Amino acid sequence: MNERHLKVLFFSLAAALLLVLLVVSRDAGISGDEEVHYVHSEKVYDYFASYGKDRDALKTPKTHLQYYGQTPDNLATICMHWFGIDDVYGFRHLFSSFIGWLCILVAALFATWLKGYRAGIITLLLFAVSPRFMGHLQNNLKDIPFALAYIAGVYYTLKLTYARFKPSSSISILLLIASIAFSVSIRAGGILLAFYLLFAGVLFYFYEYLDGREVRWAHVQRTFLKLLVFSFAGYLLGLLLWPYALQNPFINPWKSYQVMTDFPTTIRQIFDGEFIWSDFRPWYYLPKYMLITIPLVVLGGLVLFAVYGKSLIQGKHRLTYILLAFTTLFPVIFVILTKSNLYGAWRHFLFVYPGIVVLSAVGINELFGRFKKQGAKVLVAVVLVGLLIHPVAFMVRSHPYYYLYYNQLVGGLNGAYGRYETDYYYHTMRSGAEWLGDYLNKQHQSEPLVVGSNFPVQWYLCDHANLSFRYFQYQFRSDADWDYAIIGNSYIQPGQLTNGNFPPEGTIHVVEVDDVPVCAVVKRKSKASLRGVQAYSDKNYELAEASFKKALQSYKRDEHIYSRLGKTLSLQNKRQEAVDVLQTALSINGNYEPALKLMGQLSVETGDQAKAKAYFEHLLDVNPKYFSAYVELASIYGQTQPEKARRLLKDCLQIYPKYEPAIRALAETYQETHPEIVDKYREYLNTIND
Repeated sequence: MNERHLKVLFFSLAAALLLVLLVVSRDAGISGDEEVHYVHSEKVYDYFASYGKDRDALKTPKTHLQYYGQTPDNLATICMHWFGIDDVYGFRHLFSSFIGWLCILVAALFATWLKGYRAGIITLLLFAVSPRFMGHLQNNLKDIPFALAYIAGVYYTLKLTYARFKPSSSISILLLIASIAFSVSIRAGGILLAFYLLFAGVLFYFYEYLDGREVRWAHVQRTFLKLLVFSFAGYLLGLLLWPYALQNPFINPWKSYQVMTDFPTTIRQIFDGEFIWSDFRPWYYLPKYMLITIPLVVLGGLVLFAVYGKSLIQGKHRLTYILLAFTTLFPVIFVILTKSNLYGAWRHFLFVYPGIVVLSAVGINELFGRFKKQGAKVLVAVVLVGLLIHPVAFMVRSHPYYYLYYNQLVGGLNGAYGRYETDYYYHTMRSGAEWLGDYLNKQHQSEPLVVGSNFPVQWYLCDHANLSFRYFQYQFRSDADWDYAIIGNSYIQPGQLTNGNFPPEGTIHVVEVDDVPVCAVVKRKSKASLRGVQAYSDKNYELAEASFKKALQSYKRDEHIYSRLGKTLSLQNKRQEAVDVLQTALSINGNYEPALKLMGQLSVETGDQAKAKAYFEHLLDVNPKYFSAYVELASIYGQTQPEKARRLLKDCLQIYPKYEPAIRALAETYQETHPEIVDKYREYLNTIND
């Protein structure tokens, strides 16, 4: 097939892909961050509509969204206001899918520029069989647009470099500036594209010098002046829809970058079968997640690029391939070295995936080019098609929840269940909510009902006027007042997923993806635990005990109710009964933290220091941020091993420097030997309180 025919095929496939993506977007669920970003975009709209008088967009202590430009969210909301669009999330998903398609198209054009339309077609196909990317493309108006800005910025930077900074068209310059602006307007770290542009200039003249060509200083000065102008223009344009940055265009974006680099929100997640904090992750968290979720055909293409890399880099695009590989690898290496806070698999690094796909497509294209006989090319095509089967089959079976994909290296989604997070972005909650809506309609339920959930589901059930909604954390679900619940399997301890405790008791419907339970619809069997919580709050422990025992008749696998009962019994000095109940809780969930803590405290009361130490040490192994356990354990060690007690408390303060109980406990260990140190800790406490 000649290049002209390949060009027709390329644009036909691109158009078909756009149509498919727009249709698929209608089935997308609301993503985990989507509601808060939409709400903030409304505040941004009010800021501009009021000419800066409405300042709510500048005050976001909980979400920290003032530090995001989030221009795609803002543009979507502006369009909805201007054109009277009521289907908020439907439009957002359509908008996100279109931006994602643009990202794919730019990456494919990039590959076409490097190796012709066959490489571009391969790029389109590799994206089409990339479930993680295609899943986020449906509803992620933060990471997908940033991926577009990033690959476009790299592409137009390299085109400019290849043209020796003498572009024949001003369109490339405008698109380069727009790419820098778009990246900055989403994340402050997008300014990296401007540094890449300057770095490309340095590298270009360095290679010119090594090749023995004349490097004129006047030409270098003119080039870098242009690059600085392009960068500065892109930077300023990127601030136009970002209220926080507009307050101080030079200081506030830098503050935003500092916040994003050391993001204050940390969460717990499953990784390698353990329930870890995002700031306690191992260094290989990001590369391993990418390794086990990127389709093998894409990984194979990267291997081929490495195999043929030497000959590719010696060609006319030598500098281009070096810079493309650098811009793809550098962010990953940087975050590993800086030990940045990461969670949600590698969704924050979706922006490097287009570069990965382009390199992979070039590698596969090069393999095709090495074979001259038609039979050999057919054999290669058959192997590649064989590698496509796994991700394509998953996408067909799991529509539209593509982003839950795991490749063959971990045995697919089934093999990853309980070892890695699955629906961490809550896409499947839509299926659960829609099923509940149909169920309630069939039951002709018209009386007021409360729907509980570990993720906001109001939007899906907005046409049910008799429903109100309540958020709860999964482990504390029995404390909340609800009649029905929609529960995603996200951020639940891995043992609870693999020992049969999810879906929970009372489940009337399960949403499964590839035979893995990802969302449960639950009907409440008893509200006795609620009465127990109220009685406990009123210090009516006898009534609380009776209520929790009654609740356990309906919920025999809810460790939290057992823990509640254990605490109630201990307050009535029924220690042995409390111990028995807590041991039952730990038989259900051996890592249940409230039960471990209470067992440690009861062991201290009975004088069994060895057991107490074991429980508190286990608790800190499970959760190194259970700060009160440091103080409890240090109190035990302080009796015979004061140095060990101090090390424990210092470990605690290393994580949480302002934890006052640990500061006081540490000061007490010096009371008899170093009173001057005690005074310093007291002074430090005063600074915290002030």
